[in-house]
Amino acid sequence: MRVETEELALGLLKGPARTSSSIWTRSYVRILLAGDVTCAVIACEAVLGVRLWLGAYIPEAEALLGLGLALVWPLALAAGGAYRKRTHGEGSDEFRAVFNGAASLTAAVAIGAYVTQTPIARSFVMAMFPLACVLTVAFRYRMRKRLHHRRARGDYMRQVVAVGHRESVLDLVIQLRRQPHHGMTVVAACLPAGPAASGLTEIDGIPVLGGFSDVAGVVARADADAVAVLACPELDGAALRRLAWGLEDARTDLFVAPALMDVAGPRISISPVAGMPLLHVEHPDFRGARRLTKSLFDRFAALLALLLLGVPMLVIAALIRATSPGPALFRQVRVGKGGTEFQVVKFRTMVVDAERLKTDLERDNEVDAVLFKIRNDPRITRVGAFLRRYSLDELPQLLNVLRGEMSLVGPRPPLPDEVRQYGADVRRRLVVKPGMTGLWQVSGRSDLTWEESVRLDLRYVENWSLFLDLQILWKTWSAVTGGEGAY
Repeated sequence: MRVETEELALGLLKGPARTSSSIWTRSYVRILLAGDVTCAVIACEAVLGVRLWLGAYIPEAEALLGLGLALVWPLALAAGGAYRKRTHGEGSDEFRAVFNGAASLTAAVAIGAYVTQTPIARSFVMAMFPLACVLTVAFRYRMRKRLHHRRARGDYMRQVVAVGHRESVLDLVIQLRRQPHHGMTVVAACLPAGPAASGLTEIDGIPVLGGFSDVAGVVARADADAVAVLACPELDGAALRRLAWGLEDARTDLFVAPALMDVAGPRISISPVAGMPLLHVEHPDFRGARRLTKSLFDRFAALLALLLLGVPMLVIAALIRATSPGPALFRQVRVGKGGTEFQVVKFRTMVVDAERLKTDLERDNEVDAVLFKIRNDPRITRVGAFLRRYSLDELPQLLNVLRGEMSLVGPRPPLPDEVRQYGADVRRRLVVKPGMTGLWQVSGRSDLTWEESVRLDLRYVENWSLFLDLQILWKTWSAVTGGEGAY
């Protein structure tokens, strides 16, 4: 078993591997542990090397102390939760745990040295720990990307039994297939009435193996690692408690989806009231200091980007004018916050009379419902196709951000015709400024259906924060350079 596990650990970096969740998780943690220690040792050696280069004398005891702190480094990260299974592969919890562990160790060493009057070189606190933190985050980010690559090939996935109504199960299957980096794949389903009563034997290729009372048996039969219980009235608190008891011996993970699907993060907390755990949901903050901070950040970043990208934007404008007749910029009326209309500015990627030709192409629309998209749109120019692929046509929207009409991150700016078709729920998108990028940009771009695009925009509206904006801006770079889903 030891040899098999070690081979699996190396396989995460080299060859293919398909195995149970518990085995690959242990191997992945070992790789993280070795990498974290290596990062700390490199940081220690770098600090000592710089001090020697500057002519400082380093006693042997001090060098040994630095290496000792490097060995304590993973213990501090573990105390912060950096090795928990649920942090592997997604979310910001892993990186936050690294920062928390680094801050805790820094504070412990500094306070301990002060209280015990132990002389410790300030370079360990002021340079080694910050450098180790940066190296560790970079290492873990690289490992996460490798894990995502393997999961896209179907490796290192958690086998899940979905419990709920057909529509909810189907939605979960579609979402997990679209986003394999979450590391979960549905292998079986349990419906309220069971397969015999419902007449269903499968849902989009996923076998229906039982009803709500059969979940534990289905888990054993499907050799699953986890159970995902989707929102449904049949499974109340007592039923969920009995289900958890039935999965306890096998140590099967249990995930429960709340009825309020698109609200997450700091807005949700659990408060015990009269012996009952109640889910407290705070209202989103659309005013006040956080909104002002976002506005100031947007405008400052837009101004800086315009100063840095001014010359490349002039080159793009010249190429557009040289390769097709008409202006370099394209202006179009869009709907912003609160339903206010404004003119969005983009580089022109189509022929001049594109709007007139749109009527003749309506029957070729490849997107359902409100949006109009054609993968090989004949109105797009050769330069325009390149600009669209890498979203360079949207750079002039920095002017809209600078004027306060748009944000760097937000829902997609809709056309007036689209807004007129909005229902009451969809109009929720208009309570914040539209953005140059957003969850829709980093989750598939034009490959998304209308319903998926709306759901992502509403999720952003309900959970927006400056930290989320920074995450989306970071992910936008890889989405744009990849060029997928852009047409």
